[in-house]
Amino acid sequence: MSLTPQWLDELRTRTSLSALIGRSVRVQKAGREFKACCPFHNEKTPSFTINDEKGFYHCFGCGAHGDAIRWMTDHQGLPFLDAVKELAASAGMEVPAPDPRAAKRAEEQKSLHDVMAAAQAFFVKSLAEDQGAQARAYLASRGFPAHIVKEFGFGYAPDSRTALKEALSQFPEAMLIEAGLRIVVEGRDPYDRFRGRLMLPICDPRGRVIAFGGRILDKTKTDAPKYLNSPDTPLFDKGRTVYNLHRASPASRQSGRGVVVEGYMDVVALAAAGIGEAVAPLGTALTEDQIERLWRMVETPVLCFDGDAAGQRAAARAIVRALPLLRPGHSLRIAVLPAGLDPDDLIKQRGSAAMEEVLGAARSMVEVLWNIERAAGPLATPEDKAGLKARLMAHVETIGDGDIKALYRRDLLDRFGELAYPQRERPAFQPGFQSAFQSSGRRSGPGGKWQPGPPPLPAAVTARMQAVGERRPLLAAVLAGLIAQPQQIARHAETLARIEVPDPALGALLDALIDLVHNGPDNANQPLESGAVLPILAERGLRAPTADDYAGMRFGFLDGKAPDAAEELAEAVDLLVGLPAVEAALAEATRRHEAEFSDETFAEQQRLLQRRLALLARLGQMGRTRAGM
Repeated sequence: MSLTPQWLDELRTRTSLSALIGRSVRVQKAGREFKACCPFHNEKTPSFTINDEKGFYHCFGCGAHGDAIRWMTDHQGLPFLDAVKELAASAGMEVPAPDPRAAKRAEEQKSLHDVMAAAQAFFVKSLAEDQGAQARAYLASRGFPAHIVKEFGFGYAPDSRTALKEALSQFPEAMLIEAGLRIVVEGRDPYDRFRGRLMLPICDPRGRVIAFGGRILDKTKTDAPKYLNSPDTPLFDKGRTVYNLHRASPASRQSGRGVVVEGYMDVVALAAAGIGEAVAPLGTALTEDQIERLWRMVETPVLCFDGDAAGQRAAARAIVRALPLLRPGHSLRIAVLPAGLDPDDLIKQRGSAAMEEVLGAARSMVEVLWNIERAAGPLATPEDKAGLKARLMAHVETIGDGDIKALYRRDLLDRFGELAYPQRERPAFQPGFQSAFQSSGRRSGPGGKWQPGPPPLPAAVTARMQAVGERRPLLAAVLAGLIAQPQQIARHAETLARIEVPDPALGALLDALIDLVHNGPDNANQPLESGAVLPILAERGLRAPTADDYAGMRFGFLDGKAPDAAEELAEAVDLLVGLPAVEAALAEATRRHEAEFSDETFAEQQRLLQRRLALLARLGQMGRTRAGM
């Protein structure tokens, strides 16, 4: 069995060392670390420290030192491979099967790092030359100091289809394509992905360049995307990567704070203002993996959003993603910028103190969730108020940790009671009130302890989720969104091509849209427009989906001109692929539980159920938010 260093690093990243050691040793929080009496020698005063951020433990008394794998081998007495398998099972990772080619792939990946380092050097060199004058002027207009430009590695991609290939001629073109630096189009010669753009390297937690982001400089190219990121590659997974994490982690240890903003230029602006602990996702809403990585940096990062409707929807998406992941001591706080200002604008107009004030006023997740749902619709009738309560409880049911779920339920019901029942009308607390909503439970075996099952969702919420959760309506909505935003077709074509479509009409429409990627105009020079797609479809006897096709849900991405339409469309595509996968896994977990009826099968079934509820809740929220606007 060949385990690559990259895979082992990922295993260590996904393992909470303090939680692992805490299973057998009593640990106590001590600032940003944990301490305990050393389990390797007898002592009365704790000299054993655990650092989750760095991923190691150390005893100042006996010198014991190691990571999660070393703990399992030295303290638990497991062989190396057994230790790896046990940690992988806890982290939800699959141990690679024996493969003699694994070492070769690891070497190829190392070579890709060399390609990306060479590309970064070329972009930096180009910025300093005459051809980089426009890029340097843009950086000057943003007011970025020279040391920030150098620290963040700004560069320039010449406006040429072959400049990068010629500069990196020592590497085979196949490697440039695999690294995401060159684009292959059927029937045409490959060409450079980044052209005429200000370049910014994207690094892994070790500071190695794994991808790039490019900002267009020519304002006349209105049809080209303003920002362009590398595609997913063997080095780069945008759903798992957090921009600037390698710089922000040390800074967060000094400030005790982590800040998440919407884009990487916001990160640079904050660093220039002295706030070095800022990070950003990469063109998508925060994913579960990114949230977990943020929690390794700081237990309660601050998410900073714009103060408009799009910012509110982004906050809602982040909360829905985070609720199932919550665990004691780990949460998010939400900060809202003044309307119409991004971090750079706020700092330039009002100074860095204004930005610090915004971050200092960040609110808890439970408060923001309450405010979002309370403002989602009218509350004039008892039915309106009951709908608010149903939505709140649907969110609560997605929380995996039992204690946090109970506390959220209590907090939100208290807030709801203040709203729905004025002081003179509020009924006394009835202990049996919640029992009416409890589903049947289970026993862990003959004579075992009874465990309650999760309470069912209210009927109104269940009906909405079922309406939008069916595959055909969601697929129809996604296809309508692609027609409204045809420049996004190429971005999602590979994912959509893997989907099995039982409906012939939608299948033909999907195939036609994917075909436009390969046989339509070059997106770089003649990008598709929505008005041009409809006639092409009509010639093939196809029509765009209507509201009836997607169950009347008014998803925000159907308006191709909305500021966050592309992001919401990408999230809908993720849901379209992810929801069937979760449901299939849930069906299999249910089958196993019915056959084995063990604590392990029950826990897995409940975990997948919570994940499905979270996806459905987000799906229903996407439609309801736009419908209420």
